[in-house]
Amino acid sequence: MKLQSASRFSIPLATTLLTLTLFTIIPPATSGPIAYASCQAGCAAVVTACYSAAGFTWGATLGATAPASIVACNAAFGTCYAACAGFLVAPIP
Repeated sequence: MKLQSASRFSIPLATTLLTLTLFTIIPPATSGPIAYASCQAGCAAVVTACYSAAGFTWGATLGATAPASIVACNAAFGTCYAACAGFLVAPIP
């Protein structure tokens, strides 16, 4: 049985190892903070409009006395913010 020379595979193996090493060292690009901030700004604009339509000022504390329209605005705002969380880890297209 004859063994093949390792030098025959040294260049492709070296290239493969270099590529794998670079992929493990270099972090992946993410859209992260910019997309997340844009999404949150959009959510804030919508909740501000929602509060204005209900006749209230966004940011004012109403506590347990908040009308149903404000509770609905807050629920939508929370859902919008939860949807923004995915942008922190979304890869750049």
